[in-house]
Amino acid sequence: MKYNMSLSALLMAATCCLLMLCYLCWKRRELPIAVSYGLGMLAGAFYTLGYAYEIISPTLEQIRFWLRVEYVGIPFASTVWIIMVLQYTGRQALVRKPIIALLMIVPIITIIAHNTNEWHHLYYRSLSIDVSEGFPLVTLVVGPFYMFHVVYSYLFFIIGMGLLIQKYRRSSVRMKKQVMLMMIGSLGPYGFAIIYLSGMFNLAIDISPFGFVFSGIFYMWEIYQFNMLRLAPLALEKVFESMQDAVILIDLDNKITGYNQSANEFMARINEKAAVGQPVTEIFMSYPHIVDIVTQKVSINERLKISRDNEDRFYNIYLTPIIDHKQKKVGKMVMLNDVTEAVNYEATLLEKSQQLAELNTFKDKMFNVIAHDIRDPLAVQVNLMELMEEEMQTCGGTHDEIIHEMGLQIQSSYTLVESLLDWFQNQRGGMVFSPVIRDLASVVRTNMDMMQVRSDGKRIKIISNILDNVLVFADKEMLDLIIRNLLSNAIKFTNNEGQIRIEAIHADGKVIVSVSDTGSGISEDQAETLLQEAYPISSLGTAGERGVGLGLTLCREFVQLNGGEIWFDSELGQGTTFYFSIPTPPS
Repeated sequence: MKYNMSLSALLMAATCCLLMLCYLCWKRRELPIAVSYGLGMLAGAFYTLGYAYEIISPTLEQIRFWLRVEYVGIPFASTVWIIMVLQYTGRQALVRKPIIALLMIVPIITIIAHNTNEWHHLYYRSLSIDVSEGFPLVTLVVGPFYMFHVVYSYLFFIIGMGLLIQKYRRSSVRMKKQVMLMMIGSLGPYGFAIIYLSGMFNLAIDISPFGFVFSGIFYMWEIYQFNMLRLAPLALEKVFESMQDAVILIDLDNKITGYNQSANEFMARINEKAAVGQPVTEIFMSYPHIVDIVTQKVSINERLKISRDNEDRFYNIYLTPIIDHKQKKVGKMVMLNDVTEAVNYEATLLEKSQQLAELNTFKDKMFNVIAHDIRDPLAVQVNLMELMEEEMQTCGGTHDEIIHEMGLQIQSSYTLVESLLDWFQNQRGGMVFSPVIRDLASVVRTNMDMMQVRSDGKRIKIISNILDNVLVFADKEMLDLIIRNLLSNAIKFTNNEGQIRIEAIHADGKVIVSVSDTGSGISEDQAETLLQEAYPISSLGTAGERGVGLGLTLCREFVQLNGGEIWFDSELGQGTTFYFSIPTPPS
C-alpha cells in the first residue's frame, strides 16, 4: 500500500479529533473563548479533511475540488486563532464587532482570490501533477495573493505568541502548565508550515495539515488535564478578578505569585512597585501583624484593625494552604475581607441597643414610681369614702373635714394622672425628640396661665422677667413639661401670699432659666438626694398638697435629653431656686 493512504488515514483521524473538539466547544458555547476555540478547530478540520482526500485524488480536477474544501478553513484559521488568544489572555474588550470585521477582510479576499484563481492566476501561478512519489501530487507555483496571506497569518502568529508568553510569565505555577500546552499546541500548524515553506527538507508532501494532529494531541491533553473548556482561563480569571475580597497567592518562599484586582487596590496604597515576585515582608512592611500571620501561621481566621488614609478599617483575614493534586503544599492563599461597614453597623446596633436599654430602664423606673405612688392616694380615697359612709349612717352630722381631705386626695390623684398623661403622650411610639426654635418668654407665659388657678388659690404672685425674643432650641412638649413641673413645685412649697420669680440669662451658648420661690426651702438631707434618687419620695406642700414624686424625675430626664443640666440652690425657710440650661438655636 502506498504511504499516501496511511497519511490520508492519519489526517482523517485528526479530522475526527478536531470535530470532537468542536463538539466539546459547542457544549460550552456560553463561553466566548469556547466559540472562537471551536471555530479554530472547525477551520483545521476542513484543512485536514481536504488534504486527506487531496493526496489520494487521481486527477487534477479532483485535487482542485479538495483544495477548495481546504480553503473553507485555511483563510480564517489565523484570524480565529488570534481572537481566541485575545480572549484567553484577558483582552476580551478588544474583541468587538468592528475589529472582527476588519480582521475578516483579508480572509474574505483570500477565499475569493483562491476560488477565482483560474481567471487571474494571482493566487497560484500554475498547478500541475507530479507522480514522482508513485501517486499524483499537485505542484504549486504560488502568486502574490498567496504570499500576502502567508505574511498576514504569520504576523498574527507572532503577535499571539507574544501575548501567550506575556501571560505565561505572569501566571501562577499551575496556570503556567496550561498556558505552555496552549503555546505548544499553537506551534503545530504554524511550525509545520514553516518547515514545509522553507524547503529545507525538500518534502513532496505538504506537512502543514499534520501540524493539526500535533495540536490536537496537546489540546486534548489540555482539556482533560486542566478542564480548560469546563472552566476556561478567562472565566476563572473573571471570577477571580470580580471577587470583592482581596485575594493574594504566596509561594513557599513567602513571595507573592498572584493577586486579584481588589488586592491590587489594597496593595497599591502600600507599595507602588509590582507585587508579583516581591517578598511579603516588603509589600506589607507597614503592617507587621499581617507579615507575622503570613510568615508564621499555617492557617488562620481572625479580624484585624488597619489604619488607612486616616481611617480605621476592619478586615477579616483568612490564611489557608494551597494543596496540589498530590496533596502536597505548594503555597498559601491570603484573603482579606473588608468588614468595616459591618463593624460600624454592629457598633450602631450596640449603641441603639444601649439607648433602648436605657429607655426601658427609665420607663421601668417610671412604672415603679407609679406603682408606689398611685396606690396610696387611691387607697386613702377608698378609706375616706368608707369612713364617710359609716359616719353618715351613724351620726348624720357634717363631714367637712373628710370632704376637705377627699378633695386633697382627688387633687393629688388628678395631678398624678396629668403627669402620667404628659409622660405617655410624649412616649407614644418610642422616645421622640424633635427640637424646634421657641420663644422662651411665650412658653413661660403659656404655662403660667395654666398654673393660675393653683397660684390664685394660695394668692401667690408669679413674675416673669424674661424678655421677648429669647430663643431656645428644645423639644416643645419636653420644655413645657419642665417649666410646668417646676412652677407646680414652686407653688406647692410656697406659703400663701408668697412670690415666684422666673428669669433667664445667656451663658456659654446656652440659656439658663431660673425658677425662684419664697417657700419653705429644702433640708440638707433632702438636698443630697433630691435629683439623685431613682424613686423620690414626695413631701407635703405648705397647704398640705400631696405630690407624686414624679415631676422632678421627669424634669431631670427631659433636661438631659435636650442637652442641658438641672440643679438648685436652697436655704431652709428662705426659699429655693431651680436652674436648668437649654441650648440656643444653631447658627
